Amino acid sequence: MSRWRKIIIFLSIMGPGIITANIDNDASGIATYSVAGARFGYTLLWILIPTTIALVVIQEMVARMGAVTGKGLSDLIRENYGIRSTFFMMGALFTANFGTTVAEFAGWAASMQILGFSKYLMVPLGALFIWILVIKGSYRSVERILLFACLLYFGYVLSGFMAEPDWKEVFYGTFVPQMKWDSEFILLSIAIIGTTITPWMQFYLQSSIAEKGIKKEEYNISRLDVFIGCSITDIIAFFIIVTCATTLFPHGIRIHEASEAALALRPLAGDYAFIIFAVSLANASLLGAIIVPLATSYYICEAMGWERGVNKTFREAPQFMGIYTFMIVIAAILILIPGAPLIFLMVLSSVLNGLLLPFVLVYALSLVNNEKIMGEHVNTKAHNVISWGTIGVLSLLAIFFVITLLLPMRVGYG
Repeated sequence: MSRWRKIIIFLSIMGPGIITANIDNDASGIATYSVAGARFGYTLLWILIPTTIALVVIQEMVARMGAVTGKGLSDLIRENYGIRSTFFMMGALFTANFGTTVAEFAGWAASMQILGFSKYLMVPLGALFIWILVIKGSYRSVERILLFACLLYFGYVLSGFMAEPDWKEVFYGTFVPQMKWDSEFILLSIAIIGTTITPWMQFYLQSSIAEKGIKKEEYNISRLDVFIGCSITDIIAFFIIVTCATTLFPHGIRIHEASEAALALRPLAGDYAFIIFAVSLANASLLGAIIVPLATSYYICEAMGWERGVNKTFREAPQFMGIYTFMIVIAAILILIPGAPLIFLMVLSSVLNGLLLPFVLVYALSLVNNEKIMGEHVNTKAHNVISWGTIGVLSLLAIFFVITLLLPMRVGYG
């Protein structure tokens, strides 16, 4: 196969891996990275290396299942483990993802307000835009828009360079592990990993590969899409931490969310850095508000055996489109209601995601090792060692993260 033909095939297949990984840098993810940089400088950068490796291992595994089986993860769980366990998992995932969707709209509202727009105008407009995009668009048109929007994440790279960090210190923090036996340091370390690898990602990636029709013969090229996506998402995270570590940490500025980071950058790094950071937050929040409800619609409809897909009409897939519409409309309304329990929903989302992650990953690993399902494409022994090790570490961290969220610990990032 010629080089140009390989490039053309890659361009036709790419999308699911890049989009899934990048959207994980949503409003809550950006907030976590911003707080990490502002609170501890460059000392948490090294955690991104093992996190990237873990992300690649998990995403490659579920993407391979999507290409080999042509089915989503919910489909396979229902077929192999029954409706009851699938139903309870779907209920918990729906609740968790609804809280995450609320967080995305909160990020959109905050970014619009610091840019000078009213949230009472921009939240309904944002919700209407993303609703029309999915309800009226095709899978290919939606994917192209999302891929273009992913390019805006590189605004964080620009803001990182504009902050003019000491690159010697940056590289030291990246490649020399440092630990502080401080509850906030440990909690932020776990949060960085937890915000990078989430349950909804696994369902969305496998479903999007299945809907796009990527076959097992094309998977070697699709694997590159996954690797590029995982790499890009943590490069963006790296520059968010660097920006806040360079500008906010030396001045002892404590922040609790990404919008506060953008405002704090203005007097320290100038208007350009402020605008880039704020616009990038708005972009990430809106993309998250598209993908998280979409992922939810996919896996619930797969689990229940209902019609699903962006290419379907409302009449053809009423449950799929109905779930997507419900999540967007109710989340947007909650953001506009004074005194709505937003913090409770966001904390509940984090707790449920933390509790569900080990179960989702164990299901995925048991399915990918089932020869009846995967044939010759089951994991190798080496892959299983890495996968189980990754799942073991993620499970322990997820449990610890949930415990610390439930305990009345005084930490600095809300």
